[in-house]
Amino acid sequence: MLKLVKVLFLTTLLVTSIVPTISGASSVFLFPERPPLPADQGDEVESVIVLTEPSEKQKVIEKLNDFPSVTISSVFSTVFDGVSLSGRKRDIKKIASITGVIDVYPNHQYQATIEKSVPYIGAENIRSYLDIHNHRLTGEGIKVGVIDTGVDYSHPDLRRNFKGGFDLVDHDKDPMETKASQGMPTLHGTHVAGIIAANGKIHGVAPEAEIIAYRALGPGGMGTSEQVIAAIEKAIKDKVDVINLSLGNNVNGPDWPTSLALNKAVESGIVAVTSSGNSGPEMWTVGSPGTASKAISVGASTPPIQVPFLSFSESNITKQIELTPMQGAKPWEFSKEVKLVKAGKGYPEEIPNNVKGNIALIERGTIPFTEKVMNAYEKGAAGIVIYNNVPGSFAGGLEMEFPIPVVSISKEDGEYIQKELVTTSYIHTKFKKVEDSMADFSSRGPVTYTWDIKPDVVAPGVAITSTIPNGYISLQGTSMAAPHVAGAAALVKQAHPDWNPEQIKAALMNTAKRLKDGAVLYEPIVQGAGRIQIDQAVKADTLVYPGSISFGMFHQKDPRTEKQITLTIENLSNKKKEVTFKQPRAENGLQWKLPSTFTLSSMEKRKLTITLDISPFVLKEGIYSDWLTIYEEGNPIHVPYLFVVEEPNYPRIMGFQFGPGDKPDSFIYEAYLPGGAEEFGIALYDPDSLRFIKFLDFTKDVSRGIVKKELVKEEIGVSGTFQGLVFVKFKGKEDTIETMITIDDSYVLKK
Repeated sequence: MLKLVKVLFLTTLLVTSIVPTISGASSVFLFPERPPLPADQGDEVESVIVLTEPSEKQKVIEKLNDFPSVTISSVFSTVFDGVSLSGRKRDIKKIASITGVIDVYPNHQYQATIEKSVPYIGAENIRSYLDIHNHRLTGEGIKVGVIDTGVDYSHPDLRRNFKGGFDLVDHDKDPMETKASQGMPTLHGTHVAGIIAANGKIHGVAPEAEIIAYRALGPGGMGTSEQVIAAIEKAIKDKVDVINLSLGNNVNGPDWPTSLALNKAVESGIVAVTSSGNSGPEMWTVGSPGTASKAISVGASTPPIQVPFLSFSESNITKQIELTPMQGAKPWEFSKEVKLVKAGKGYPEEIPNNVKGNIALIERGTIPFTEKVMNAYEKGAAGIVIYNNVPGSFAGGLEMEFPIPVVSISKEDGEYIQKELVTTSYIHTKFKKVEDSMADFSSRGPVTYTWDIKPDVVAPGVAITSTIPNGYISLQGTSMAAPHVAGAAALVKQAHPDWNPEQIKAALMNTAKRLKDGAVLYEPIVQGAGRIQIDQAVKADTLVYPGSISFGMFHQKDPRTEKQITLTIENLSNKKKEVTFKQPRAENGLQWKLPSTFTLSSMEKRKLTITLDISPFVLKEGIYSDWLTIYEEGNPIHVPYLFVVEEPNYPRIMGFQFGPGDKPDSFIYEAYLPGGAEEFGIALYDPDSLRFIKFLDFTKDVSRGIVKKELVKEEIGVSGTFQGLVFVKFKGKEDTIETMITIDDSYVLKK
């Protein structure tokens, strides 16, 4: 069992690790005096990606020979110039100072993110449309690269579409999904490919598109930046038309190597589609490569589905709690009332014997989902509800299949149930039809540093049935939303083979349906331009791009200033069109200068200046976003915009992860600091008394970007599960992440 736990922890570290809680200086913890900086661990080996000036790359490679510990594993020349390498930490530090080196990035880990719908987004409405060769719009002739866990090309729904690819994990031409004999098996890439182009028992968005598979994620869905970037380079060389990346990390950084690589792919003529992440519903949770400015970042919405809601049958309270199914478990189909039993965090000793035949309520955290479920299942639980340990909902998955339903709920709903269980323990289920609502787990923007609006669009990503090795399964996540858009891009490309990626992206954004939360529109940082409508995108003959605009950040001390943005409007029809800008509503401190009504001739493209006259000193701190509306012949095109005053809720620390290291008896932590920090540390506290134990690490003057370190267990000096406080101080402000940190022999590699 210990071996199983260790493997599960390693493979679920990035996707199911605790989502950071951002808080201000008023933390419940009081820090003791800061310790001195630790001794330099210069002998540690780390893997990095080095970006170089194109003209200096060869000289840099030659200079690297001066470092005996450095080994170059890949040389990049397409998406950017640079190399990936490993070496001792003290040598890695020196590399940044070599002439011609632009920057050095850690070789980050990636894992596949997880999660009906083709008719709903308009794909089947255009089957009767014809391309320039008088062929139906099915994706015929369009190459779609799937960068993922591989594809089961023997699947009867995919074998006709599969046209080759490459395995970046095993370095061969066989991009098959990982099988059990090779390690923890995978199915994610096959599911994604089916959404794009299944053509058998089920039909994808573009059922005759060609699938080119790039296996960049190996056993358990794990891979590195190096493998993902190498796959992007291979896709560029193979001249695919569209690439789909249903993968990511939780680092909200625009300059992460995979984001830069995706931008290069777009510049080479490829439509790049990527999932935005499953870390919603909080702001700032979109992760790389979903932060790539030129790619199409996709959030998840709901197709028409029946969603189960819980309520207490013995109380008069009408609150109903939405359930999110977890991958690998049976659907929630309880029709009679059932008893709910508290089961702590899912440890065997916390699960009472009366859980048999009833539903276990378990808190997220400390141990993997699969272990929690296994412990409850072995004691006879008929179903399991896992509630979040940080604000908001989440999408999760199990590493093996269980014959009982397992669902997730938000932290707030979990705490509500805990309170109600004092007086009642029976619940019943109601099913409601839900459509075109945003999935709580879908990551939100904006992007740090650039303040770009992400996601760009949304697509169905809940309860999506698609292909997997030896069958079919229903999954959910932005991973399932992105391939809907990749398939849509293939159809638009077939209809308009001369359109470039920017035009295809504009068509999808300009024609998207804006979604509402009740009577109010979801904000642009939640839904981007809205949910895609393929039939409208294919027919679009007036394009406005970019499809969203950001005016950046202003400070309240700034004087009245004007910020200008250039929009391109293109008339691709064979007739003149009148274009009119709707004046936004008047607001104190804001004035808009928009173009007057004008006429665009047939095939005319015109660049226009949009001016925002702003007086920051009269505005409150915060994010300001809405839509500009442009009418072409009376038809509205909505372009979302955003600007920021000061740095509201700015996440100076994010993406904290802690788990087993690469060395025996070691652990590794990682965090991303979008603005750097004057102080950074990790404090350990007793989880019950909150008594300070020790600092796991502490350092000063940390640069913007990733901070990563491997710690030897002997030097850590303590074992067990602790309340961890990860903190940064920067320009008088302090931000924290509160998380449970487990230092346990059962999770440490033994070599």
